[in-house]
Amino acid sequence: MSASTTVTTPPIANPDREASLRVRSRREATISRALVLPALIVAVLLTQIPFLITIYYSFQRWNLLKPADVGFAGIDNYVTLFTKGDFFSSLWATVVITGSSVVLSVVFGLLIALLLDRKFHGQGFARTLLITPFLMMPAAAALIWKWSLFDANSGIFNWLLSIVGIDPVAWNTDYPALTIICVLTWQYTPFMMLILLAGLQGQSQDVLEAAQVDGAGPLRIFRALTLPHLRQYIELSVLLGAIFMLQVFDPVHIMTKGTGGSKTLPYLLYERAFIGLNVGEAAAYGVVTVILTIIVASVALRTLFRIFSQQGIK
Repeated sequence: MSASTTVTTPPIANPDREASLRVRSRREATISRALVLPALIVAVLLTQIPFLITIYYSFQRWNLLKPADVGFAGIDNYVTLFTKGDFFSSLWATVVITGSSVVLSVVFGLLIALLLDRKFHGQGFARTLLITPFLMMPAAAALIWKWSLFDANSGIFNWLLSIVGIDPVAWNTDYPALTIICVLTWQYTPFMMLILLAGLQGQSQDVLEAAQVDGAGPLRIFRALTLPHLRQYIELSVLLGAIFMLQVFDPVHIMTKGTGGSKTLPYLLYERAFIGLNVGEAAAYGVVTVILTIIVASVALRTLFRIFSQQGIK
């Protein structure tokens, strides 16, 4: 018996069809760019042009108290920035306040997300209430904490201390950095909670059930399965939270006026521009602050794109 073999001939390429597909692809790409172009132009006009003007002013000698003494200053504003000492103390205050607030927000957000991931009556209502602090205006939140909670005479915290016989504490003046950290933690915990809750709900239930069948307890499941699964979501929460908190101004201005180690970079910029009236020096502070924010934002975007690519989102 002779074995018969089947020969498969490759499909014949159609040059006309391939050319048509290339033309269609280029046409779609052109249309896509044309649709995005107006938004891109608006973004450039609203962001890049003011930033370029700020860079220009940072090389100018311009103090509003001396209107006749205006001219090119070279890098004198940047030399003053790095040698005067206020920049590094404000940078350290920014790192301490932002870092502490981010860590505490992630920890509390994770605990609340673990609770909300369970099924219970009124789950949707509880989520809505817990999101409320993040939706509140920063200035309103700062005023509530300053007068209703931290006030030395009528604040709730001092009322609680008086119950146990402890003297009132002037929180805003004695512990200014701590008060800012408390406000930021309270306001950004819901933001961290939403991201981490999304990560928890994306975890495979089959894997968790298999671990329970094998005899693993809740703590072991959390440490070996849930926490590694949430690693990327925690990274994203930390980076996005850091970007938002680096720009915080309202609580510092309303509650502490930058005293006691609470003078962050945004408040230092405001102080130089609107109290010291030194436009050139304030512009230099603004340029350096923007550069630091861009560095953090770049890391955050890279992490975000990596998460999307690993989740199969193109």
